[in-house]
Amino acid sequence: MLKNRNCIIRLSRYKNALYRLNALGFVRVFSDNLADAAGVTASAVRKDFSLFGISGNKKAGYQIEELLEKLNSILGKDKVQKVIVAGCGNLASALIKYKGFEKEGIKIVAGFDIDPAKHNRSNNVPVLPLEELKGFVRNQGIKIGIIAVPEAAAGQVAETMFKNGIKGIVNFAPIRLKAPEDCVVNYVNLEHELENLVYFVNALSKTKKKI
Repeated sequence: MLKNRNCIIRLSRYKNALYRLNALGFVRVFSDNLADAAGVTASAVRKDFSLFGISGNKKAGYQIEELLEKLNSILGKDKVQKVIVAGCGNLASALIKYKGFEKEGIKIVAGFDIDPAKHNRSNNVPVLPLEELKGFVRNQGIKIGIIAVPEAAAGQVAETMFKNGIKGIVNFAPIRLKAPEDCVVNYVNLEHELENLVYFVNALSKTKKKI
């Protein structure tokens, strides 16, 4: 059964808070502490945990290492998650080079592009012809893909991914994708995020001037 997406986002926040507390030498934590870290109430923390059968002790709270183990298992961090990226321009190159994915158990294992000038099979993360994506995904059992191709190509690339076993896509192309019912698409549009941010910054500035 799929859980509420906001709940999963909060679990990630709890996990990150637990790692910080663990690094500071804490052994146990209370729901109040995690609530502060995630910007929710302590009862919301307990409710989120109850959805996954996680319970604590009223007097002693939660044992941090044990709780981290459970959250990592829920979030799929107990094993390496292999990922591919389609469209190897500047954005994909930055994602491939980003080291932060490794500590989260995420590994980009290959890139795909239609431009022969970008192909390089000898790289640590090889860049392969786009037509090889189908066989690679099936042979490697890849479930997660990133789309960083132009808008005009995104739909076709997504269809190819879904038909060959990809179950989740992070889409950077500025277009909505058609996904099967058993698949998930997350959208990341940096232009829209910045546009929204500019609006709210300007709106706040105007409000302050009126006061």
